[in-house]
Amino acid sequence: MFRVSCIQLNSNNNIVQNLKKTEKLIKKAVKQKTDFIITPEVSSLFSLNKKQLLKICKPMKEDIYLNGIKALAKKNKKWILIGSLIIKLSKNKLTNRSVLIDKQGKIRSYYDKIHMYDVILSKKEKYFESKTFEAGKKIKSFKLPWGKIGFSICYDLRFPNLFRKLSKSGALFLSIPSAFTETTGKKHWHSLLKARAIENFCYVFAPAQGGTHYNGRKTFGHSMIVSPDGKILKELNKSEGVITVSIDPKLPKKLRLIIPTLKLD
Repeated sequence: MFRVSCIQLNSNNNIVQNLKKTEKLIKKAVKQKTDFIITPEVSSLFSLNKKQLLKICKPMKEDIYLNGIKALAKKNKKWILIGSLIIKLSKNKLTNRSVLIDKQGKIRSYYDKIHMYDVILSKKEKYFESKTFEAGKKIKSFKLPWGKIGFSICYDLRFPNLFRKLSKSGALFLSIPSAFTETTGKKHWHSLLKARAIENFCYVFAPAQGGTHYNGRKTFGHSMIVSPDGKILKELNKSEGVITVSIDPKLPKKLRLIIPTLKLD
């Protein structure tokens, strides 16, 4: 058994402020005797303004938020997955990247969001992430001390083949850090997370952005941890906070023996 925490944020366009908020919630998770902490998508900086992002964002080695979280992981001796932060790849290129840090404060793996959120929800609500970010090309997972975790970010959630590949490769846990819009979150968030858990018999860790942000954008919140049989083990509403749950790494394997869908697919 181990304990995992999902942090919910309402990030803004100030990296230092977002780091301080994250640190406060990491301290809370540590008090809850966690082993592994996950933050939401775009934890460090909440913006789709490419000009602003290119001005503020840095390569990984220079990123203030990343270096701050590395120090916190080392200080508290906890594994931390930054759900995502915006990394500058070159003069005109950015990526939306998930970064895994071990309890010594070292980067062990990272994943770049593959599926760009290019949608028109209404005349007023439109998103074109491909205009801002370079899409990732590699499906990635990592063997934690408790079992393998498969990485994804937000919109990736809507592509079940990604998660099938992760579970078939041995993933027992799926990280789905997100900043779901309030519009789509109300309709699909719970159903999609439970579906990914059930169809792959994996635990789902889904930390999220929540509430109304500085730029008027509304995110759905409802960070949650879902069991491999689709039960919501713990869930937040829209406010910033942290949830912590005890995880049994043996459960996914037990369920896969009872209903062997992964073998037949």
